[in-house]
This record gives sequence, C-alpha cells and structure tokens, in this order.
Amino acid sequence: MVNKKIVCLGGGVGTVNLLRGLKKYFSNISVVVSMADEGGSSGRLRRLYDIHPPGDLISCMAALSKNENLSKFLIYRFPGDRYAKDSLLDGHKLGNLMMVGAINATGDFNKAIHFLQKIFNIPGNFLPATFERIKISAKTIEGREIFGEENIDLGKYKGKRVLERIFLHPQKPKAFSETIRRLKEADVIIGGPGDLYTNLLPILIIPDISKIVKSSKAQKIFVVNVANKPFETRGYDVSDYIAAIKRHIGFFPFKKIIVNNDFSINIPRKFHYNYVKFKKKNSVNGVLVFEKKLIDKNFPLYHDSSKLAKAILSCV
Repeated sequence: MVNKKIVCLGGGVGTVNLLRGLKKYFSNISVVVSMADEGGSSGRLRRLYDIHPPGDLISCMAALSKNENLSKFLIYRFPGDRYAKDSLLDGHKLGNLMMVGAINATGDFNKAIHFLQKIFNIPGNFLPATFERIKISAKTIEGREIFGEENIDLGKYKGKRVLERIFLHPQKPKAFSETIRRLKEADVIIGGPGDLYTNLLPILIIPDISKIVKSSKAQKIFVVNVANKPFETRGYDVSDYIAAIKRHIGFFPFKKIIVNNDFSINIPRKFHYNYVKFKKKNSVNGVLVFEKKLIDKNFPLYHDSSKLAKAILSCV
C-alpha cells in the first residue's frame, strides 16, 4: 500500500469507480461529497425526513468496502421508479434507508456515517462538504435560471440546455471542519471524475474549500470525464472543463490532469453521450496532462477502475 493521504472530491458514479480502484493501492482515503443532491432516492428521503442526502455517501461506502457482498447489499435498489412519490418504497436504495435508521438511532448525520462504518467494518473517511442545508441553482447561456439539482442534472427545463454557472443557496455555506482538516493534511487531492456542475463544482465553490485547495501543497490531480453528459457538458473538450472551473472559483487549482485517449468503442446512441477530446499535447497553460487508455470496455461512458487507479499512481 502507498503511504499517502488521498482526498477525493465528488461522490457520484465517477468517484465510485475511482474509489474501487484506489482501495487496492491506498489505505488512507477520504471522500468529500456534495450535500446539494435532490434527485432520486436521496432527494425523496431528504424531503420526507428533513435529512442531508445520503445517496452519494452510501455509494462511496460501498465502493470502499472490502466485502463485495456488502457492497451489493448497500446499493441494492428496490424495484420501481426511483423518482416515485416520497412516501413509497419503490426505487429506494437499501443503504439510503439504513442511513435514515442510523440518523434516528444516533441523532446526528455524521454520527450515523460512523455508526454504519463500524457495523460493516468499512474503511475510509466519508465527509459532507458542508452541514448546512444547501441547494443549487444554475444559469444557462441564455440567462435562464434553473432551481434544484435534479432539474439541472436531468435537463428538466426549456430552452438551450447549456449551463453557464451554478450557485449555492445559501451562497457561502461553511465547510465541515473535518473536511477542512482532511484537505489540509492531504498528500493528494483528486477532483473528479463525475458530473461537473452537480457533483464537483458544488464542493469547489464553497469558499472554505476552494481556499484550502488553492493553497494546498498536495499533489492536485483533475480526472476528466471519459464522456460528456448531455445536459451538463455537451460538446466539452478538456479546455472547457478547465474554463468552467476557472469561471466559478477564479482559478484552476489542479496541477495535473488525467485524460482518456481511447475512443475505440462506439458509445451507443441511446445514451446521447460523446467522448471528451483533448486537442493539445503535453500541457494546458502549464498544467501537466497525462493521456491514458482508460475506458471501461464493457460500459464506455466511464473509466475502468483499475486503469484509472494505475494512472493516479503514475502521477503521485
């Protein structure tokens, strides 16, 4: 095992794939998750029980678990529509329901995380970006305002579905103290992969977090998505990801970028995704770019966990 403290910023499917690979090489892994999620099972439980969204934290716990059967157990989803009525069991993730029970048992969201970790012997640190009850909105290139993570993520609005900027409500939430501590102690900070506007940026634009990430002496690595999501980054190349982050926090904090350069498998048209391309070689404005063959050949929308972890190793 590599003796380095890793902090991953994200929480969605991209982060889950990253964690599955990293756990084979690193023993001290923390993941910082946005608390702006309002979609699917998480959003329904958030509204019904007035709790922080549990879904991404549970998925990351499952990813870092050493027990594959437990991982499947935590992410088991009951049959039915994940966007069903809030009070129905349909479409809920079992681990999310366990988190509700753990919150009721401990009386505290953070204690509930540690409670489940202890019960299931799950390593790692699972950190909410903030404990304030936050929501996000977005402005499109047409100036249209969109409210709510689910509406932004799924393109549930009229007009051009091209995003210009997202905003937090409240505007400047205070970061969780343990999150700040882990970032200050980190040897490596990894941003992405994952939904740029609804996973990563809601973390980075928290002022306390952007300040720490900017000043950190850690190795700072940005993992660019394999493919662009239709309603978030349609048509983006690598430079567009960099520009979006700069547009939100005024700078690009990462010193190294990992980019997939394997486009050998056609992405099925039904997904409406397209590969992210890199149009320059070696560096972008002084940032080192590592091009690797990283796609999951069984599902080319995402990274292969093992390949991505080895790419991270080559950078640290």
